[in-house]
Amino acid sequence: MALSPRLELRQGQSLVITPQLQQAIKLLQLSNLELEAYVEGELERNPLLARDEPVAEAPEASDGEAVGSATEYDTDHVPDSAAQAEMDGGGDDASPGERHSGEAAPGEQAGGQIDWSRAGRGGAFEGDEGLEGALAREKTLHEHLHDQLAVTGLEGRERAIATILIDAVDEGGYLRADLGEMAERLGCDLAVIETTLARLHGFEPVGVLARDVRECLALQLKDRNRYDPAMAALLDNLELVARRDMSALKKVCGVDDEDLREMIAELKALTPRPGAAFGSEPVQGVTPDVHVREGLGGLWHVELNTDTLPRVLVDQRYHARVAGGARSDQEKTFVSDCLASANWLVKSLDQRAKTILKVSSEIVRQQDGFLAFGVEHLRPLNLKTVADAIGMHESTVSRVTSNKYISTPRGVFELKFFFTSSIASADGGEAHSAEAVRHKIKGLIEAETSESTVHSDDRLVEILKETGVDSARRTVAKYREAMRIPSSVERRRMLRGAA
Repeated sequence: MALSPRLELRQGQSLVITPQLQQAIKLLQLSNLELEAYVEGELERNPLLARDEPVAEAPEASDGEAVGSATEYDTDHVPDSAAQAEMDGGGDDASPGERHSGEAAPGEQAGGQIDWSRAGRGGAFEGDEGLEGALAREKTLHEHLHDQLAVTGLEGRERAIATILIDAVDEGGYLRADLGEMAERLGCDLAVIETTLARLHGFEPVGVLARDVRECLALQLKDRNRYDPAMAALLDNLELVARRDMSALKKVCGVDDEDLREMIAELKALTPRPGAAFGSEPVQGVTPDVHVREGLGGLWHVELNTDTLPRVLVDQRYHARVAGGARSDQEKTFVSDCLASANWLVKSLDQRAKTILKVSSEIVRQQDGFLAFGVEHLRPLNLKTVADAIGMHESTVSRVTSNKYISTPRGVFELKFFFTSSIASADGGEAHSAEAVRHKIKGLIEAETSESTVHSDDRLVEILKETGVDSARRTVAKYREAMRIPSSVERRRMLRGAA
């Protein structure tokens, strides 16, 4: 058969991920903090985007507020956000966010005034912290240690070594540096570094700059004048303390039952992380994306947290100004691309808000038993169930529930918290949620009051089966270990030692 070149026409279907669609998918999985940072970047990059700041005299509801209540939003006619974004395109069609701002163009300063609040002149605090922030901020551990170093009188080489040692302390107060490597790097004797470290061990909080837990506890016991040979032996065998092996501890420490109980009580009164009491890097608290509140008749109202929704709009007035002044093809193309990108971002943000509300509403509908009666009534739930109920793809639901939090009367939870595996019912009824089963196991173990009431894993399986939960022993053991609950043997030792 002869080989020869030829032309063929074939027709087929394929999915093309456009940059706009990639942006819409990316926005879905961003947390509210990541979304705020992303929008800030777009505001700096795109001159046609402006922040929507309602006038105080006549506040106007933003797009996020318009979909803030489930009762104001038709959840039956919102398509998958990715598909909707692909159908919308990035054209110039009017969107709810396209309003005239009536303000100066982005990047312009009204009246040529300079904001001196950030100028840092005249001895003012520079940066965003300000005087109030500097006074209100909690002092960090490193600052506390350096303040003590300033009054020790150490000078020259010892002071330099002390500074390096303090800088090697982690947030828990432990020294994370090898002294031998430090001596080699600094070109000094190891004894000098050890002598300087011994001086620093007298700093507050007691136990700071220890190299391990044993040294940390020993420093605190020495400060209390309670470090004796028996206590030293106890610190040398902390693994026996963790296993609650009282008979072995009595033998290695050379004490009786009463003395051992007192020694362990003293050990529990110590602080294994002395640096934890001090401030560190600012920790961002969890801000819920959705609020759930109970209404009349047992209904649950689902609302978006509008404080987490960026308010941006397309500045059509500024667009008209720059578009009219564009002369070259390159300038016209730039303005056109900026307008399309701005329109797409506004639409994507609106669609993201609607999608989060729709998914959250379905989760609340599925888990209304948990909201009303507690964790034991948490139903088994997976992504497919929610996706099928609202007509979306599982991947879209997965992106929506990532890094999103919901505030309920029972606390703030990540949306993924409500997706739990199922455990079959012993009587053939409705399956049980794995989280609910874990809660039952924890409750049964917490109710143990004496050695005779301690339940083995096999006994826990029998009790669960009596309550309608068909669970295997290995499943119970896995849940117990995941909650860091000791075995029945260790729990008996604990109760025996506390008696």
